[in-house]
Amino acid sequence: MSEIVNRVAQSKLVTFDLEDHYPEGKRILLDIKDWLHEGFILKEKEFRAQIASHSWEQYQNSYVALTCSTDAIVPGWAYMLVMTHLQPYAIKVVQGTLTDLETILFHSVIENLDINDFKDKPIIIKGCTNKPVPPNAYLWITAKLQTVAKSVMYGEACSSVPLFKRK
Repeated sequence: MSEIVNRVAQSKLVTFDLEDHYPEGKRILLDIKDWLHEGFILKEKEFRAQIASHSWEQYQNSYVALTCSTDAIVPGWAYMLVMTHLQPYAIKVVQGTLTDLETILFHSVIENLDINDFKDKPIIIKGCTNKPVPPNAYLWITAKLQTVAKSVMYGEACSSVPLFKRK
C-alpha cells in the first residue's frame, strides 16, 4: 500500500480567511425612534432632553449603528448631535443598519491591509465563516489581492473556484 500524501498541505497555496480580520467588539443598534414624539416627530427640545438624560457609557468600546426604525423624517443634524455624545465612547459609529456597520468596518480593514506577503502566490479566499462577513468584503479582498497574487480562487482547497490568474 502506498502512503497517503496530502497534496494540499504540500502546495504553495495560501488561504486568506476574512474571518481572521473580523474587528472584535460589541455591536449595538441604537434606534432613535424612542426619542421622537410618538416615534415619528422630532421636537428639538424634547429630543435634546432625551439625549441629555441617556446613559452613554454603555457604548464604551462598541461599534454603533445609528438608525430610526420608523418612517420618520429625521434631519441630518439629529444623527450628528447623537454622534457628539457617542464619540467619546464608541470605537466607530455609522448611520444605518448593523449590516451597514459590518460593511463599513470590513471596508476599513481591507483598505488598511498589508498584502505584501501575498505577492506572487496562489491565494484561496475561504468562503465559509462563522462571523458576519458582508458580501462586499469578498469583492474588495478579491480586487486587492488580484493586484499582487499569482492567482486568486474562492472556496476550499479541495473544491475551489478559480477567479483570477495572472498572465
